[in-house]
Amino acid sequence: MDLNNKETQAGSKIDLIKNLIFGDDIQAYDSEFEALKKDILEKKRILEELVEDVRTELNTALDSVATDVNIRVTELEEKLEDKIETLDAEKLDGKTLGSILIELGEKVSKK
Repeated sequence: MDLNNKETQAGSKIDLIKNLIFGDDIQAYDSEFEALKKDILEKKRILEELVEDVRTELNTALDSVATDVNIRVTELEEKLEDKIETLDAEKLDGKTLGSILIELGEKVSKK
């Protein structure tokens, strides 16, 4: 019981010191700090929602880009296979095949 008494006395001494330093304005300060705290927490929540929205949009955009790249790579592979088949059908020599592949590579690198 004596320990609780000391804690109560210490608490009342702290309150007394607060009143001496801040005077009657302590309640105004407390309410202002609470309002600021609520405002900060609300803005934090809004920012977290915005970050999540941006993350979702970025993931969607990345998926779209990956799909587009895969489609283009597949198209290029098909074109290359068609060129090779055409060259085989025409029985072109290796030098001509090499120059056509170089030309195709240059066109791909320009895109």
